[in-house]
Amino acid sequence: MATKVDYEATGQEVLRLVGGEENVNSLVHCATRLRFKLKDESKANDAAIKATEGVVTVMKSGGQYQVVIGNDVPRAYAGIVNNSRLGSDAADDSAEGSKGNLLNRFIELISSIFLPILWTLAGAGLIKAFTALAVTFGFNAKSQEYIILNAIGDSIINFLPFAIAITSAKRFKANQFTSLALAGILLYPTIIGLHTAGEPVHFFGIPVVMVSYVSSVIPIILAVWVQSILERWLQRALPSAIRNFTVPMLVLPIVGLATLMVVGPITTFASSLIASGITSVWNFAPWLAGGILAGFWQVLTIFGLHWGLVPVMLNNLTTLGHDVMAATIFAPVLAQGAAALAVMLKTSDKKLKQVAGPASLSGILAGITEPAIYGVNLPLKKPFIFGCVGGAIGGALAAAGGAQTSAFVIPSGLTLPVFIGTPAMFMVFLGVAVAMIFAFVMTFLFGVPKVETETENAFVEKLDNGEDSGIPAQTVPANSKVVPADAVVVPAGTVVPTAITEENTTDLVAPVSGTAIAMKDVNDPVFASGAMGKGIVIVPTSNQVVAPISGKIVTALDSGHAYGIRSETGVELLVHVGIDTVQLEGKHFTRRVGKGDTVRAGQPLVDVDFPAVAAEGYDTSVLTIVTNTGNFSVVEPRVDEKLNVGDLAVIIER
Repeated sequence: MATKVDYEATGQEVLRLVGGEENVNSLVHCATRLRFKLKDESKANDAAIKATEGVVTVMKSGGQYQVVIGNDVPRAYAGIVNNSRLGSDAADDSAEGSKGNLLNRFIELISSIFLPILWTLAGAGLIKAFTALAVTFGFNAKSQEYIILNAIGDSIINFLPFAIAITSAKRFKANQFTSLALAGILLYPTIIGLHTAGEPVHFFGIPVVMVSYVSSVIPIILAVWVQSILERWLQRALPSAIRNFTVPMLVLPIVGLATLMVVGPITTFASSLIASGITSVWNFAPWLAGGILAGFWQVLTIFGLHWGLVPVMLNNLTTLGHDVMAATIFAPVLAQGAAALAVMLKTSDKKLKQVAGPASLSGILAGITEPAIYGVNLPLKKPFIFGCVGGAIGGALAAAGGAQTSAFVIPSGLTLPVFIGTPAMFMVFLGVAVAMIFAFVMTFLFGVPKVETETENAFVEKLDNGEDSGIPAQTVPANSKVVPADAVVVPAGTVVPTAITEENTTDLVAPVSGTAIAMKDVNDPVFASGAMGKGIVIVPTSNQVVAPISGKIVTALDSGHAYGIRSETGVELLVHVGIDTVQLEGKHFTRRVGKGDTVRAGQPLVDVDFPAVAAEGYDTSVLTIVTNTGNFSVVEPRVDEKLNVGDLAVIIER
């Protein structure tokens, strides 16, 4: 049974490991991530944070230090803000702007404004989706019940400028209530009436181009930005005795009129131009545009770049009444969930199965793909690629069929009903089905490592044959000695492992006592380059080499200097004793295991007379290499310290 995670404690531990609240400029959270803006990122302990229970991974993007938690991120966030000043207005108001490039600053801006209202938008969109579904099945669209339900689902979209005024004020450090008053000007009934009437409007002889600000996004963001600049200037310029009421008294007419007369018309025209441009591209080659967007959607999500497209989608809904972009991203989202589901059903790795099961449900039902991406698909590589390819195919089919949505919803299985009754319903469902089937089947057949197969992998075959492994093929030397695997002979000088208290099948323990050094410092260009994989090198002080992990011996060369081990959790190792020691042809080596044996972490592999090996001019370094490093998100060795045999040596995480 999986251990229940205390996510509030996780949040507090993460805060400590990023350098404490004194190192945090600001903190928000989205659907799956804690998003920090740190004063000094070098103070954050990446490895320790990744190793914290409940943390999936760490990302650095958009000027933010992002800690991926998953669906329980609100609990981790609560653990932080309930025990610190972070999350309060006082803490957030001290935040500095992003110092990254223009793209990073733009992404950070969009994230900070839209993240706080995302789930409310999604929930309201789901209400509209099910209301529309009810109409499809006969619910009276003219009934009072429908009017009330539609208002419940439509209110946040209709009055979106109010919500954005609040988040923009927090982002630009402006007075929130003044920002709400500015939004109220844009949505005031008589102002809306002037636009609806269609007659010329003047303000003391100056013409005012009236536009609709219902559901608008960009005008209020720019208005609050101008407000923040003007407020800061007035706060410095005005006497303190009259400042409190004079600042809003001046800001409201100046910014309000500027918005109605300049900002509103220009931004509305630009928004319409952008929406028309996207529609034109879509009309020219919808299948190509949809395929590219869908194929790269999850890549954009990884780097947080997808937030740059959210305002465009909302703008399309406002100006056109529908959006074609949002309709194509259902396929890539659900495809990642399907790929994780295939991993869960196929793998025999219990830990991976425990992660993949909930992650697949989260991705398919709720559209939250981060747990699937970071915990399963991306570390295994192929499932993520299959999900992207399947999503591209599905998105191309949906776009080619003219798919569009009239409500903002988070792409998920639960929100698919938003397309019921639309002209492109069949193509959307077909695209999603094709994407999920492709991702599932390809992952099931080709994307899951076979950790219990009797057939040796390609690396082991090369190792046996001496191909491209730096280990030439050899025959059994006449003086080779093999001791049964269950023997308990301990040569003089051996340090008996005492740190191993239970079987180890994921992390690696030190196979020998000695000084640990980085792989790049080993005296062999092939190993030092990392081409064989990541791992650890130990300059030995004991004369017995033990198994760094529990698993099956898939290779045990007759010379006794090299062993391949595959654990039940899919970790594949090469334990290489010495550099060029193959030339000794087994001299000074007493092998304790053979191919096909099952070993426990700490069980002897080979006894070595290291002083004699060194006397013959050979480097005695013992290398432990994770040959399938690419299957894991973390392979973190302990280096530049002395280790005893059996000590924790390498941390491995998916």
